[in-house]
Amino acid sequence: MNRLPVIVRQHIAAFRILLVFTVICGLAYPLVMVGISQVVFHHQANGSMVSYHGHVVGSALLCQEFADAKGNPLPRYFQPRPSAAIPSPAPKGDYGCDPTFSSATNLGPTNPAEIKAIQAQQKAIAAFDHVSVSQIPPDAVTASASGLDPDISPRNAAIQVNRVAAARHLPVSEVQALVAKYTQGRQLGFLGEPAVNVLELNIALDQLSAKSGG
Repeated sequence: MNRLPVIVRQHIAAFRILLVFTVICGLAYPLVMVGISQVVFHHQANGSMVSYHGHVVGSALLCQEFADAKGNPLPRYFQPRPSAAIPSPAPKGDYGCDPTFSSATNLGPTNPAEIKAIQAQQKAIAAFDHVSVSQIPPDAVTASASGLDPDISPRNAAIQVNRVAAARHLPVSEVQALVAKYTQGRQLGFLGEPAVNVLELNIALDQLSAKSGG
């Protein structure tokens, strides 16, 4: 080995180091982390999947539309914030919250197209939820950066309570209590803002309606 030229010995040493760190960082470390995550954070490590009646219906980390075949929002469900996560042209039945197409509108607050879209959203929500435009919070008319935000603000949920209660023939107080139950506080008490997970809330609503016969 010592008879080899210096440059060859250096390349051999470098290749050995490459192999060692490939095994450590590329194989051993990922396997250890996967093992730990499966034991300690099993639910989160597998995508925070949500099941209903024994079937996976979505992920708590991704929004989904609660709409009919034509894309019209279903009155009996709380609606997510608008989503720009949709291909163009959109396939039939794809109205947003497409997990394979995370996307934002990339339009600024002064962009005429964005202003027009917000005004259209405000008009539609005001008619759908029977509220004034001044009651509609920003997250109800703007998409998140990913287009896949699963949460809405408590204010957004609040303007939908009466409509959902009426559609399900439930007391408003019961629906309000359910919203409060599924309102998550700030992380660690100071990070972010309170939020309501739409998928989990709607599943709880279905369970409540099934119990009451609504």
